Amino acid sequence: MYRFLLTPRWWGINLFVVLAIPFCVFMGTWQLGRFEDRVQSHEQAEKQPDPSTRAAKPLDELLPVDKVTSGRPAMATGTYGDQFLVPGRELDDRQGFYVLNLLRTEGGKALPVVRGWLPGTASGARVPAAPQGVVTVTGDLQASENIHSDGVDARGGLPEGQLGMISAAALVNLVDYDVYDAWVTLPEAEAGGTGGAMKPVPAAAPAGSGLDLKAFQNLGYTGEWFVFAGFVLFMWFRLVRREAEAVRDVALGLVPDAGPEAGPEAGPEAGPEAGPEDSRPEAGPEGAGASEGGAAAQDLAGRTPETAQGS
Repeated sequence: MYRFLLTPRWWGINLFVVLAIPFCVFMGTWQLGRFEDRVQSHEQAEKQPDPSTRAAKPLDELLPVDKVTSGRPAMATGTYGDQFLVPGRELDDRQGFYVLNLLRTEGGKALPVVRGWLPGTASGARVPAAPQGVVTVTGDLQASENIHSDGVDARGGLPEGQLGMISAAALVNLVDYDVYDAWVTLPEAEAGGTGGAMKPVPAAAPAGSGLDLKAFQNLGYTGEWFVFAGFVLFMWFRLVRREAEAVRDVALGLVPDAGPEAGPEAGPEAGPEAGPEDSRPEAGPEGAGASEGGAAAQDLAGRTPETAQGS
């Protein structure tokens, strides 16, 4: 009954099922592993002390930025140089912009420093001037932003003096000196009151260290892959069962197996070629008697009274 599974058509179906189910299980397991990694990193982050409460260290000792060093206080000494405004940044449910200055360190590289946040639009805004001379800043270390970071404007076309993304890649074409692949945000207003009108920008948690929307997306994708694997298996069983039932019905004669000899005239539609005589019922013994009686009645009706008396 199941010999049809060895036909070329079913070979293709079976091959698809054999490849699709392991692939779906693998992808579901991988997404589940990503979710478990995010949960584990979130639990570890909760057990560790707040990075901003730890002792400040020189910037070079905390690079490159990772999940451990992100948010740690970093110290750097230098002089402030170029200034940029970063529009489209939200703080306390209000729209505004960051004030960013590049700190030229003794090593020659520049460290982007977010001095604070101001409400309103960046175009034509007046901001407090940066401190003059050599300064030592202590700010919470942050990794360079990317196109997926909150508030980033990757469309380009911003006015001169504005920056859409805080990263070395975005600054490399705006300045002629090297920039650290990191930045710091000042946790307090600058000393001397030069930036007292600006609000400090809190440090963001490192990417992938919490139960954010992406973590639950991984969990949702896990369920989708496993459901799809079950759906493929269910459809395969359903197709096999339907094909087996069709083969059984043909074997039991419940469904006529129309061969090449059976033409259109073999069916009920062959009636148009039959004449009126073919549609008359067969004459049996009773039919024959009825015919003879009818003939006698017609003969008697055709006689005249005189003929009937003479007979």
